Amino acid sequence: MMRKDIHNKLKKYTREEQRLLNKSELARRFNCDVRTIDRYLKINSAELESKESSRVYKSLIDDYKPIIIEKVDTFGATAMAVYKFIVKKGYKGKYSTVAAFISNHKNVEIKKATVRFETTPGLQAQVDWKENLTMISKHGEIFKVNIFLMVLGYSRIKYVQLTTDKEQKTLFKCMISAFSYFEGIPQEILFDNMKTVVDRSKSTFSSIEFNKTFKYFADDAGFKPIACRPYRPQTKGKVESLARLTNRLTVYNGEFEDYDDLDKIVQDFMKEVNNEISQAINETPLSPLNKELEYLKPLPPMDLLISYVSCEKEYKVSKESMVNYKGKKYSVPTKYIGLKVNVTETCDGNISIYYNQDFIVCHSLSDNRYNYKIGHMHEILKSDACKHLTDAKIDDFIRENMSMMDILLRE
Repeated sequence: MMRKDIHNKLKKYTREEQRLLNKSELARRFNCDVRTIDRYLKINSAELESKESSRVYKSLIDDYKPIIIEKVDTFGATAMAVYKFIVKKGYKGKYSTVAAFISNHKNVEIKKATVRFETTPGLQAQVDWKENLTMISKHGEIFKVNIFLMVLGYSRIKYVQLTTDKEQKTLFKCMISAFSYFEGIPQEILFDNMKTVVDRSKSTFSSIEFNKTFKYFADDAGFKPIACRPYRPQTKGKVESLARLTNRLTVYNGEFEDYDDLDKIVQDFMKEVNNEISQAINETPLSPLNKELEYLKPLPPMDLLISYVSCEKEYKVSKESMVNYKGKKYSVPTKYIGLKVNVTETCDGNISIYYNQDFIVCHSLSDNRYNYKIGHMHEILKSDACKHLTDAKIDDFIRENMSMMDILLRE
């Protein structure tokens, strides 16, 4: 390993001065061998070429870096939690080393994760919420509200809506209203890592899994959802700047009568911000909107989208003992053939089927055309095509034949 103190000191001398130096005296001063002084003098005079050390220095944290990255990126673990975890696995280093490594890792990932908000007409929009805003009426009544925000990337036109919750059906209602307000749908919509959009149990830092019901909604609406990755403070700048704008609503505390009056204030606020000059485009959003409208996708049949927000819908059970829901068929027991049942879709990607408020069955939403519970399939076959077979042979028939078809068998 090179002694920089010796090397730097000797560089100050000219070649003539170096010839006159007492090598023994220098070795004594630097507490080294005379041959070391001689080697540095030859390196400085170009008589000898400097060689880098081939020695590899290893940090105590090196063996634990893959574990640390996995715990931080995949599960959002804190530095202290990771430190305690790897100590149990044999780590002998300091907590500060772990914290510094994680901080540096996140800074690197921030640069990777920054996504530019495209400004091509009709290409992209952003969605977010101004959460848990407290507003007080002139009567002293406290309202805990949220404000839904959607902004188009090219024109910066904004849609703002007051809500009392952030449930998935509320999100769909707001988005449907925004599409109607914009008179079209962008190709892509950028979302935060909200639970109504992303299936967090199946998502990791590098792989985002969308909520099943939300993905169906996006497909039917005709836009591609894009989820922001972690560590991305610049990813959704336009919609987050709008969130700062909504702070202007705080001056209306003590100025409104009730929720409906507050809702009207929010709608007036939306008109106000859409008529203000945007610093990003140096004009009002309404000016470039006409050009953006030319590139937005046309609105799909609204009945299709509204079906996602209706609390319950009635369906008639077919003679195959199936309920046709959004183009896919789901089984019920044969005793309901010909009767009308109610179907409720939940935000976790399931549908529950009821008859006269009595629960019948729960199915997972599926891309398969036919979706049977095995018990229902057995009952259907026994009542018709396989009524001459024993129960055991019907079960064998199901295993041997139905798995070959576009049928999802569930216990």
